Amino acid sequence: MAKIKSLEELTKLKEEVRSTMNVREQGDNIEKLIRVKVAMATCGIASGAREIMDYFITTLGSEGMDNVVVTQSGCMGYCYAEPTIEVTLPEKEPVVYGNVTKEKVDEIISQHIKKGELVDGIIPITHQTIE
Repeated sequence: MAKIKSLEELTKLKEEVRSTMNVREQGDNIEKLIRVKVAMATCGIASGAREIMDYFITTLGSEGMDNVVVTQSGCMGYCYAEPTIEVTLPEKEPVVYGNVTKEKVDEIISQHIKKGELVDGIIPITHQTIE
């Protein structure tokens, strides 16, 4: 492990560990939590998904929102709209947002996650799951 050289690096590491611990501690009740998945395939990472994920974790942590779990996923198939995220509120269908920026993250948190209101930037579902 590399040496921590600044308070910022330590704070970032703390948030990453806290997020991991939240998933472990609340894993049995994941359906009751708000879930945010960040697509972290090669195309997503190249488009800035890592920064978006870090910003989600930092912002939610600073607002004390322990009812939200941020995780990463592989490719969602929307390479043209990277970075993409999927937001799932308890007992609701997942919603996928494309071309997510830090400003869009703030909007998603304040409108969708806190109030349950959809915001601009949704990628429409073009398929159905076969059961």
